[in-house]
Amino acid sequence: MDITYKSIILIGSVVLTGLSAGFFYAWSVSVIPGNKRVMDLTYLETMQSINRAILNPAFFLIFFGSLVLLIIACINEYHVNKWAFTLLLGASITYLTGTIGVTGLGNVPLNDQLDVLKIAELSSDKISSFRRHYEANWNRLHNIRTLFALTSFILSVLALLVHSK
Repeated sequence: MDITYKSIILIGSVVLTGLSAGFFYAWSVSVIPGNKRVMDLTYLETMQSINRAILNPAFFLIFFGSLVLLIIACINEYHVNKWAFTLLLGASITYLTGTIGVTGLGNVPLNDQLDVLKIAELSSDKISSFRRHYEANWNRLHNIRTLFALTSFILSVLALLVHSK
């Protein structure tokens, strides 16, 4: 089996996109249900802490690296394999708009609102009200980006399959 630079890029794009989709899926089936069981104050403090901790090189590598490698793999297939190119183009657009776009235009602004919230200065009613607003919107957007990340991953796996033929 001849492993080429193009194959390594394609495999890397599949792995990173799979890690991203897996990360969002795991969050959906573990963190979200767990957070539903905690009190409002605990929820907001926990989400503030997580939102600050997630801004790290390991997360950025997976989150942004997926798109970078998907685009490079797509370009590599342009003159080589029409099906692989089309699937990778779809994976790239899906990931850009549905995962990065939803995160950047939806989840991040909500996280920014939470980050500046002075929780200790709020009444329990205000804490409860903010949680309802934040949690409902954030989880809805998270489900959307998870679906798009999963779709992008599936498209990239299909591209890998047709690439090798």
